[in-house]
Amino acid sequence: MRGASVAGLRTGRVVHGTGRRIRRATAAEGAGESGLAKLIELHAINSFGDMLITIALASTIFFSVPTGEARGRVALYLLITMAPFALLAPVIGPLLDRLPHGRRSAMAMSMLARAVLAWTMAGVVATGGLALYPEALGVLVASKAYGVVRSVVVPRLLPPQLSLVKANSRVTLAGLLATLVAAGVGGLLHLIGPGWPLRGAFLVFVIGTLMAFHLPHKVDSAKGEVRADLHAEPHGPTSAKGVLRTVGPSVVLALRGVATLRWLVGFLVMFLAFLIRKDPVGGLPETAALGLVAAAAGVGNALGSVFGSLLRTRGSEATVTAMLLLATAATTATALWYGLPTVIAVAAAAGMAASLGKLALDALIQRDVPEAVRTSAFARSETLLQLCWVVGGVVGISLPLNAALGMWLAAVVLGVMLLLTFRSLLRVGLRGHAARPRVA
Repeated sequence: MRGASVAGLRTGRVVHGTGRRIRRATAAEGAGESGLAKLIELHAINSFGDMLITIALASTIFFSVPTGEARGRVALYLLITMAPFALLAPVIGPLLDRLPHGRRSAMAMSMLARAVLAWTMAGVVATGGLALYPEALGVLVASKAYGVVRSVVVPRLLPPQLSLVKANSRVTLAGLLATLVAAGVGGLLHLIGPGWPLRGAFLVFVIGTLMAFHLPHKVDSAKGEVRADLHAEPHGPTSAKGVLRTVGPSVVLALRGVATLRWLVGFLVMFLAFLIRKDPVGGLPETAALGLVAAAAGVGNALGSVFGSLLRTRGSEATVTAMLLLATAATTATALWYGLPTVIAVAAAAGMAASLGKLALDALIQRDVPEAVRTSAFARSETLLQLCWVVGGVVGISLPLNAALGMWLAAVVLGVMLLLTFRSLLRVGLRGHAARPRVA
């Protein structure tokens, strides 16, 4: 008993010390005073809960049945969840534009909705019945809505000592670390029963609901904000107030490139998951192969976030172009020499390119978009990126499980977008300065 008491005391000290160091890291460089640290912690909670739900759904829809049946289940999941979300996604950004004073409430409601749905799904996840899919749709929409609002909130909580790119890097890294921890916790909970990861997610999202209301009140401020239009040049009818605000050619260049990279991530998630289940690469068991690919994607994502903290707005257009080039080279190499090394490389490249490209896009929005429309630009761009992931996933699940066919398709899509982006880069570069958005 004395040994157990000492061990418990030491464990408590380690946990307390670790928590204190994490709190000190999130609050560094003015993030504690501005309220950004609270958002970082909230995003970690969000990522933790989403991962628990992902583990529960994957174990039921993907891993628990043979590959052919699993593909049918995932196709059904995409049809019932992703297809309606594809219709809802264009509405989310404009809807949040109209509710600028309720951002804390919107984040809290997205957490609360997922808490309720997670508890409900815990009772039906073991059977994998049709009742699971509408509830999964609700979780998906709530999660994506949170992502859109979070992209809007970060600039509101930006301390003077930090750039927007560095702040977003911190938020992203916190989410990645929480996801890694949640993967282990979710796996242990799944050993108890298929519904336990969802019960754990319920508890996590209840905590997140309370944390959302503890964000600073300035999150709900919309003073001076105007809706943005995601075009390089003004055109078409003016708004109700007679004003059409555009974001400039550099932002549109980056948005197209990053949307393509997000499409690639969605495509690879669905396509490689079933391809590796059907024919594991490198002679490894399918679980080990999938684990390596997932780990490579996570490492790439983390590297993109780390490199993003060093990003300067002056070269953001070139950064997006370089990330498209990296992703194109990786997919082409995988199409030519499909194997474990190239699959790991393309997963890591896609993760890093999407992460660093998104941070470059954020830097351009901060640089080129006036503050009055910046919040709206963040919301609308994030909604578009979420929708592109959905489209990529649909393409990935629809293709025959042929490695050369899938990777060549991805390489061609990326290659075409790379050429268009390079041409736009030459046009933007010839202007000799950062193109400012125009107001018609």
